[in-house]
Parts: sequence; structure tokens; C-alpha cells
Amino acid sequence: MIPVTKPFLPPQEEYNKYMTGIWSRQWLTNMGPLSSDLELKLKDHLRVKHLLFVTNGTVALQMAIKALDLKGEIITTPFSFVATTSSIVWEGCTPVFVDIDKNSLNIDADKIENAITENTSAILATHVYGNPCNVEKIEMIAKRHNLKVIYDGAHAFGVEINGKSIFDYGDISICSLHATKLYHSIEGGIIMTKDASLLKKLAYIRNFGFDGPEAFAELGINGKNSEFHAAMGLVNLKYIDTIHHNRKTISEHYDLKLKDFKAVKPLWNSKSTKNYAYYPIIVENEDILHRCINVLKGSEIFVRRYFYPSLSKILPYLKAVEMEITEDVSRRIMCLPLYSDLTLEEVDLICRLLLRVQNN
Repeated sequence: MIPVTKPFLPPQEEYNKYMTGIWSRQWLTNMGPLSSDLELKLKDHLRVKHLLFVTNGTVALQMAIKALDLKGEIITTPFSFVATTSSIVWEGCTPVFVDIDKNSLNIDADKIENAITENTSAILATHVYGNPCNVEKIEMIAKRHNLKVIYDGAHAFGVEINGKSIFDYGDISICSLHATKLYHSIEGGIIMTKDASLLKKLAYIRNFGFDGPEAFAELGINGKNSEFHAAMGLVNLKYIDTIHHNRKTISEHYDLKLKDFKAVKPLWNSKSTKNYAYYPIIVENEDILHRCINVLKGSEIFVRRYFYPSLSKILPYLKAVEMEITEDVSRRIMCLPLYSDLTLEEVDLICRLLLRVQNN
């Protein structure tokens, strides 16, 4: 079987070394030494000013909205994982969808201003598949209308734009460290900001709002992560260059083998590096998509319709709205298998089956 993704696992003995220390200290959670060490190492690796290690990417989004004290409407994209939108609703705000750009698949920055009202407080944009949004234009719009900006960079670990981390943009950026991501801590997330006062507020929020053993500074939640997760993050960080190299090699092999396949890939931001988090392709119509999925499934090869259906139509707690481009793309896009130990022979098989669909 070839799954759409598979978590990278380091040599077990390297992880076990960290387990010995955890057993000796009996410090399992509440920001132990491994969690603190991981924060520092990730901060240095990503070249960001401030970073917190948290429970997961969804909690990071909720913390971001809370820390910025957002109210009313938040402009966002319907082409993202559900957590982008559900976090807005969970925090008592109203998501306002703006359609995507047909080439990048990110929120169309040219359409954002038409969606701004007197109730708009922020823009929450996703770097889809790790592909950076038009951060310059979004920043310009936010300044003009006095709006906050949060970036959902769940897929964007390691991506740089204009020579600096993609997480350097916006008031707050988040990233998922879930097991399905190219770099993971089993479960986990990180939240980043350039603002020291925001960092302090987020740190309070992460730990129930405690300001010492008998005082509280903020309304908080339990957003902390465990030493076991931090240990996996620390070991995996040693292999990030290998992971990136392997995924790049696999992606370029797909490019070569599918050069005659009638499909397009999202247009990557020309000012940005790539992290090869996903391999999405957009076929001509939904019928071809289903045929591809069925042929691959017959050989126990599994793809994912990522993201389908459009969040603008499927969520039971929101009124459905028309998003023409998002709905069209979501019906025709699929992500092919991509993970560090996927072999080129397996990629060859996947591509042969896809070409067979096209030629029949």
C-alpha cells in the first residue's frame, strides 16, 4: 500500500535516549527542559524573533485570535483545512470568505478590500501547501484599514520569502507540527510573533493565564505540550535537511514523469523558497479526477482531495456562500503521495497509472 503521506520517524534509539532523561526527571509536561530546548532550537532554525511551542496548530490559531482581542468579522479563505475557519467561529468571531486566486490557490488579495466592512477586525490567510500568500499586498491593506493579520502557515515550515522566514509576516503566524507534516513532533504547533508584548500575552494564555502560583494575568487555556512530543521534535530537527532533500527529489521526479499528463500545479510565489510539503495537481474535470482516484485505489495507492469540498459550502454552522474559483478548483485537485521514504520506483508506478487514465 502507498498512503498519501507517512510520518517521518527517526532511529528509535535516538528517541529512546530522550526517554531515559524524561524517566529520570519525571518532568512530563508543563514546559519541561526538552520543550524549552525545542523552542530555542526552532527559533534559531526558522530565524524568527519569538516562538512558543504549543499543543497543536488549531490551538495556536485560537490563541492568536484571543491574544489580538479580535471581535466581529475576520476575512479568511474557504480553501484551507477546517481549523482555519472553525477557530474563528470558536472564538466568537464571524468568518467572511474571500475567493482564491486561480493560480496560487491562496486568498486573492485583490478581492480582500471589497469584503472589508466596519465590523472587520482582521485577515486570517493560509499559505496553501506552504506557498506564501501575497504578503506585501495583505500588509498594505491591513495598514490602510487598521486590521490585524494572522497567517495560518500550517504547511509552511521552513519556507522563506524575500530572504526571511514566512513566519516573519503578519502580527502572528502559526505552524502545525502534526505527524502528517514534513516536520513534526507527533502532535504539536508553534506560534510566532515579532511583538514582545504579544509573546508575553500568548505565554500567559498558553498556561491558563497564570501569573505566578496565586495570580492570573489573562484568560487562558491549557496550550502546553509534553516532553514526549518535544523529544520527537528535537530528534526530527536533526534530519530536516535530509527530509527536505528527499521530498525535493521525489517532487522533481513527479515533475519529470508527469510532464505529459494534462494537469497543472499551483503557481508558486516567485520570491519564495519551496519546502515540498505536498504534491498537488489540478486535472481538467471532476470525472477525470474520480477515474484517477479509482485506478490508483485499485493498486492500493491513496491520494487526498485536499481541500474538498469548499468550506464555503460544507460547514453546518455557517450559511453557504458562492465561491466560484474555490469550488471549481476543489472539485479537480488532488494531492499525490509524498513522504520522505517514498521510492522513485513507487513514483514511477503512480505516474504510469495516471498516464494510463489519460490515454484510455
